[in-house]
Amino acid sequence: MKILVTGGAGFIGSNIVDAYLAQGHEVFVVDDLSSGNLENLAPAAKFFKIDVRDPEIEKIFRENKFDVVNHLAAQMDVRRSVADPLFDASVNILGTLNLLENSVRHGVKKIIFSSTGGAIYGEQDYFPADEQHPTRPVSPYGIAKLSVEKYLFFYNVVHGLGYCVLRYANVYGPRQNPHGEAGVVAIFTSKLLSGEKPVINGEGKQTRDYTFVGDVVRANVLALGYDKPDIFNIGTGKETDVNVLFGHLKRLTGSSAAETHGPAKQGEQMRSVVESSKASRILGWHPDVTLEDGLRQTVEYFKSKTRN
Repeated sequence: MKILVTGGAGFIGSNIVDAYLAQGHEVFVVDDLSSGNLENLAPAAKFFKIDVRDPEIEKIFRENKFDVVNHLAAQMDVRRSVADPLFDASVNILGTLNLLENSVRHGVKKIIFSSTGGAIYGEQDYFPADEQHPTRPVSPYGIAKLSVEKYLFFYNVVHGLGYCVLRYANVYGPRQNPHGEAGVVAIFTSKLLSGEKPVINGEGKQTRDYTFVGDVVRANVLALGYDKPDIFNIGTGKETDVNVLFGHLKRLTGSSAAETHGPAKQGEQMRSVVESSKASRILGWHPDVTLEDGLRQTVEYFKSKTRN
């Protein structure tokens, strides 16, 4: 297949590109490199440096006739979305609509969309949340992701464009950017390896469903072969609080840094965990990598980057 991966030079996107190439697909990448890195990108992928909002992207669709668009490009910082909702919407809603319009115009068969299993449900009524849980996002980022899911339904009904939505839990692993606001595993690992002291927000009792990037990649591979429009949670169903996470990373990095707490972040969600039995039942997906093993692989990756 001819597959376009938007955000394909980023953390999750570049790992998906590698998997698609390994399967023998012809892979194209669109990325504006605002957070992605060309070092992540396999040479076999054809790369276009362009913003998903740019009208010139139409030429890329017209000339290459993609079968599938795997859409990961996003403004992904929840806090930035709160501070600047207009910018978040311009990238995450209008940028996506630009892709969907071009997909319909140029014969794309299906969209695989990276949504969020954390921000989309808001403060949960029950744990873990399944796909039927009420969607009550409390950030513009979560609102934008939910809006795109609704647009995908519209484009399927009106234009016949297929889609598969993957609602990720908190993804971590090799290639994650340690310099942004998102990605506590990467941020803590980088700081611990460089002798700095990570700061835990508040009491550190806030929990997340930490899911290894390799497991997320497999979900995207399986989604290629699934032809019905649908939505799937992708997570482990297990909660880990930030204090426990810090303890794991301190041991794996060999750091002597003391556990340090700072002020709580206003509006930060306290618990987030998703249930993925639907993905197991229909896609044949389940998480294979334990938190211990995933964190070990992540620390080894950051150690290798430090050595280089």
